[in-house]
Amino acid sequence: MKIDGGELFARMLEREGVENIFALHGGHIDPSFQACLDHGIRIIDTRHEQAAGHMADGWARTTGRPGVAIVTAGPGVTDVVTAVANAYMDCVPMVAVGGRHALAEEELMPLQELHGVPIMQSITKWSRLVRDPERIPEYVSMAFRHATTGRPGPVFLEIPADVLSARVEEEKVTFPEVYRPEAAPAPPLEAVEKILTILSEAERPVILAGRGVWFARGTDELAEFAELTGIPVCANGMTRGAIPEDSPLGLGGFMVGGRGLALAGSPDVVLLLGGRMGMFTGGQQSIIPDEAKVIQVDIEGEEIGRGRDIDVGIVADCRETLRALIREAQGRTFPRRDEWVERIHQAAATIQGMYANTLDPDRRPIHPYRLAHEISAFMADDGVLVADGGETFIWAELALSARKPGRYLGHGYLGCLGIGIPFGRAAKVARPEERVLVLTGDGSVGLNFSEFDTAVRHNLPIVVVINNDQAWGMCKHEQTVRLGESRVVGTELGPTRYEKAAEAFGVYADFVEDGAQIIPAIERAFASGRPACINVMTDPDAISPLVQASTTRQERPWAEAVARRRGTAAP
Repeated sequence: MKIDGGELFARMLEREGVENIFALHGGHIDPSFQACLDHGIRIIDTRHEQAAGHMADGWARTTGRPGVAIVTAGPGVTDVVTAVANAYMDCVPMVAVGGRHALAEEELMPLQELHGVPIMQSITKWSRLVRDPERIPEYVSMAFRHATTGRPGPVFLEIPADVLSARVEEEKVTFPEVYRPEAAPAPPLEAVEKILTILSEAERPVILAGRGVWFARGTDELAEFAELTGIPVCANGMTRGAIPEDSPLGLGGFMVGGRGLALAGSPDVVLLLGGRMGMFTGGQQSIIPDEAKVIQVDIEGEEIGRGRDIDVGIVADCRETLRALIREAQGRTFPRRDEWVERIHQAAATIQGMYANTLDPDRRPIHPYRLAHEISAFMADDGVLVADGGETFIWAELALSARKPGRYLGHGYLGCLGIGIPFGRAAKVARPEERVLVLTGDGSVGLNFSEFDTAVRHNLPIVVVINNDQAWGMCKHEQTVRLGESRVVGTELGPTRYEKAAEAFGVYADFVEDGAQIIPAIERAFASGRPACINVMTDPDAISPLVQASTTRQERPWAEAVARRRGTAAP
C-alpha cells in the first residue's frame, strides 16, 4: 500500500503524542493538513504565521512539552521567524515545520522559492531539509529529540512540496521507536556535598530558579528543598509560583524580588538553578552581588560562568540535582534565617508601597499599577495570567503574586511584543478548564490583533485586558526621562476604541474608564463564555520605576550629548 509524505508526518506526530498543531495553511503543506485531519490531530489555524509560532511556544511554556507550528513556504517561513527566535532565546522546546518549493523546481523560480534552513540556523538548535519521503519519520524523531534533550529549544524541519506529496510503499518505511535518553544527567556526589556545605554556612543564601527548573519538571523538588533548608526562592518565567509568593520563602520574580534582595542587604550565596547569566542575573542590572559566592547548575556546560566567575559549576539536570540535594540534606541541620527572609519581604513591600497611592478608588485616570494589581488579585488562586507589553509587563511584574507554577507567561530575553493573545490561546488549549487572562499594552495588542478572530473560530474564551495609555509607553517614557517631553517622537498612539474593533470579530467587548469597574468588567467577560476584549483607559503619564531608574542611569550620558548638540540643558 502506498502512502504520501503527509501521512508519514502525521503518523509520527501521533506517536509523539501530539494533540494540537498551530498553523496557517498554504498549498505546499496541504498533505500534512489532510493527514492530521484523518488522525484526529486538532489544527488550530491562525491569521498570521507569527501567531502560530507564538502559540506553539506558549503551549510548550504552559505544558512543558514541545509545541508544533506548521507554516507554508516562502513568506510563511519568514513570518514565523520572530516566534522561533523568541523560543530560542528562552530555551523553549518547539518544532517548527516549513513548506518549501519542490526539489524538482530548484533554481527555476517557482512560486515562493526560498531556502528556509539557512534563515533558521542561527535561531534554532537544529535545522534540516528533508529530501526523501521515506525518511520523514526519522527526521521528525530527530526534531523532537533535539528540541527536548539537553537544553530545550526550537528546531526547524523544511519539507519540500514534492517530498510531502510523494507516495511511497508503506512497508519500506521505518518508524523509529526508541530515540531518547532514558535518564537525565545527575550531579556527582562530591559536588552535591560541596553545595550543601556552602549553603549551610551561608548567612544570606538565596535560590534563583530559572525556566530550566520548569522544563526539567522539578518544581515540586524545588519547593521541597526550599522548605528543607529554609532558603528563600526568587523564580523566573513559568517556575514562578513553585514556591507560592504569598508564603515566607516565595520572593517573586527576578525583576521585583531581585530588587528586594538588593535592598535587604544582598545575598552572600546564590544557588542559580536552570537560569542563565543575563539581564537580571548579570551585567549592569544584576541582582547577584560581585562578592557573593555563586553555585550554578545548568544542563548546558557552555552556560556555566557566562560573564562572571563562579564558585561551583555543575552540568546536570535541575530536577536530578534537586533530588540529589534533598537526599543528602536529610538529617543535616540548616540555620534559621527568619530575619534575612523578613528583611527581603520588607524591602519588596517597600518597592510595591511606592505605588500604594495609585490604588485610591477615586483616582482618575486609572493608574496602570492599579489595573495590574486588581488583575493579579483576581487571578491569584485560579487560572493563567499572560503579560504582554513594555511597561505593561513591568506593572504586571510589580503587582503579581504567583501561587502555582506554569500559570504565569510573560516576556523573556527577546522582549518580544505581540505574544499576549497567542500565548493566552495556547494556555487555554492546554488548560481548557482554567480561566486565562491576558494583560497587554495598547501597542503590543496591535501586533496580533486579528488573532481575536482565531480565538472566536476555535472557541477559546480568553479575556484580553488592554492597558490603554495611548502610547508605546516604555519608549515614550524613555524619551521623556532622557530628553524631555519636547523630544517625544514616534511613540504616541491615541484613545483608540480597541474593544469596538475586536467586537467585529464576535468577541465580548467592554470599555472601562472608572477603576471601580475593572473587576466587574472582567467578571462579565468570563461569564460571557466568549473570547473577550476589555479596553481600560489608563494614565498616559505614569512611568514605571524600572524605566525611570534604568533610563536615568544608562542614558544620562546620551541625554547630555543631545543637549549639547541642541545647545540646551539636559533634562
